[in-house]
Amino acid sequence: MRAALALIPFAMLASCGGGNDGNSAAPVTSSTPVAQVAAPAGKAWVDVVEKTAEGGYRQGNPNAPIKLVEYGSRTCPTCGRFGTEAPEPLREKYISTGKVSYEFRDFPIHGAPDLALSLLNQCAGTQAFFPMLDQIFANQPAFFEKQEKLPEAVVQQLGSMSPPQAAMVIAEQMGMIDFAKQRGIPEAKARQCLVDQAAIKQIADVMADATNNKGVTGTPTFFINDQKIDAALWSQVEPALQAAGAR
Repeated sequence: MRAALALIPFAMLASCGGGNDGNSAAPVTSSTPVAQVAAPAGKAWVDVVEKTAEGGYRQGNPNAPIKLVEYGSRTCPTCGRFGTEAPEPLREKYISTGKVSYEFRDFPIHGAPDLALSLLNQCAGTQAFFPMLDQIFANQPAFFEKQEKLPEAVVQQLGSMSPPQAAMVIAEQMGMIDFAKQRGIPEAKARQCLVDQAAIKQIADVMADATNNKGVTGTPTFFINDQKIDAALWSQVEPALQAAGAR
């Protein structure tokens, strides 16, 4: 990861590789399994997606007794691993039962590349948010390869750019606009989303709240029912869900 990319004004001091800072609460535990909840008629819980008041995107039963929240970065390798290993079992074994909901909240710690992907992912709309998130994580190695090939002059200029300017330049240089177009987002709309000041402010507000009020210091950071858990990988998150009653 080229360090200069994290120096744009939007970036915050944080790390990638797991957000546990030793301040995790006691694990959420339930002595008995929680009951399965039927989905609305004609729907599956995995198809129920909403943007939340906290600025995230939630998949599953909005009243699920077990609420999993991830603060994640689309250019964090550990998030990428979770984002490729977790979706299938998380949706099939847990979200589909109505016992668990999953919410992704943006914590774009790597500056312009992260911000650009966050904005384009949100640009896809609520129902397409999670399919595109899956595809971004699957494409993460290709994005990294393009990032390493960025001209040094472009990298140096990022530090003096505003967040919308930096997001636009990175999206152009790293093929993100074409990536979005291939997933049904018209180029004109993608460019509008990259300079959407309201969306940028909301992402910044989510980060500020996570940092100042929830003790989030890196990505991925997971919460179950508002309690931070000591986990970064699916192999760690799944046992925590089961301990909370999703079994």
